[in-house]
Amino acid sequence: MDYQHLSTLLWREQELLDLLLFKAEEKQYLIVTGKTRWLARIAHEIEVVLDQLRTLEVERAAATEVLAERLGVGVNPSLRKLAEAAPAPWNDLYAKHHETLLVLVTELRGLSDTNRELIEGGLSAIGDALLSVKAPSAGTYGSTGRSNERGHRAVTLDGAL
Repeated sequence: MDYQHLSTLLWREQELLDLLLFKAEEKQYLIVTGKTRWLARIAHEIEVVLDQLRTLEVERAAATEVLAERLGVGVNPSLRKLAEAAPAPWNDLYAKHHETLLVLVTELRGLSDTNRELIEGGLSAIGDALLSVKAPSAGTYGSTGRSNERGHRAVTLDGAL
């Protein structure tokens, strides 16, 4: 494993994070427009991308450890620390990867928080709507034998009339 291999893994991670950002924006569109039919599908697609990211993260960690040992920067270094220790031109390239990954992760967190708030707001609105619906009841009867509730009156229709 060498510098190029780690850089290739970092490019792939950027592509996957960008795809994840796109999927999160698609999810937001579906939530906002009320097209809930597709939410299960987009959730599955997001999970597939997350699985790919997890697999890539393991490979990236292994490549980072090999380079960290070669550069003498200790165990499990950050990408920034690795960039500082790497020779030119890899130091600049790793620093750029680090900046790009930070931007993508920040955008993903913001979009994820917004989507969560939209979903929670929608669930809250549904709950409020369900609570405001009052099921009609036959009411209770008072001492006169009449219903105490004046709003609803039971009616029986005879279809033969």
